[in-house]
Amino acid sequence: MAKGLLSLGFLVDEFLTLSKQETMSIIGQYTGLILRSKFTIDADFLATATHLSFIARAGAGLDLIDLAACEEKNIHVFSANEGNNDAVAEHVMGQLLTIAHRLNTADAEVRNGIWNREANRGWEIHGKTIGIIGFGNMGQALCQRLLGFGLHILAYDKYVPAPSPFGADLSDIFQHADIVSLHIPLSDETKGLVSQEFLRSFKKSIVLMNSSRGPITPLENLVWGLDQGIISGLALDVLPNEKIAHWSMEEVQLFDRLKSYPNTLFSPHVAGWTNESYIKINTVLLEKIKNLFSL
Repeated sequence: MAKGLLSLGFLVDEFLTLSKQETMSIIGQYTGLILRSKFTIDADFLATATHLSFIARAGAGLDLIDLAACEEKNIHVFSANEGNNDAVAEHVMGQLLTIAHRLNTADAEVRNGIWNREANRGWEIHGKTIGIIGFGNMGQALCQRLLGFGLHILAYDKYVPAPSPFGADLSDIFQHADIVSLHIPLSDETKGLVSQEFLRSFKKSIVLMNSSRGPITPLENLVWGLDQGIISGLALDVLPNEKIAHWSMEEVQLFDRLKSYPNTLFSPHVAGWTNESYIKINTVLLEKIKNLFSL
């Protein structure tokens, strides 16, 4: 990224360990800010960013940035959703196939000298119905990959309706889905979306996958869904609190209950984090910055 910005004529300073307060003390000097880690940009922060023209997020989520305050100050905000959509789609496919064919439990058993074929009999995703909630870059990339597997695809997006033949209402997904994959941003509207009421709406048990943001799927509701048999399989790349070392006793207990189910699968927020996506994210952001300044 630094080399690309230099080639566009920017002077670049790179800070890897600055705290928020330290950043606030110097941000007034800068035209642009590029974020690679979780960093809250609120009104107080922006008050010190007197010369800031753009904020570029090296990833997809903008939930930690006060977008309304940025708009008031005419600060352009970029994300790089186009840079890691392939990575996310492949990761979700891997999760789905792993759960369907019990690859995680089968691998663990064979490594421990257990050869149990019947207990590891899988099921085929061909002919199943998947509901994709959120049909932006990630949802569309997943849809493209699912087409070759012979699934029925229902796609719901409140703000950008999916085109025919995939477009569906949320009620259609509740009625027909065997699998549900979440690809929505975190907002006041989506936080806690997967509630007990939400889960009760499904007419069949579902495999639920979340590679978007953890607070969308509160742990206590997931445990309830598994206990009730509404969730037949669960794949999480994200958690409501990803600072595992600082979990409360309640969070530890909830996660212990989640992981006790063999039909669960976890990864540490890496769905969009591949060698290739790292390069593509940089390329996408550089192009957006270039276009902003018409360089």
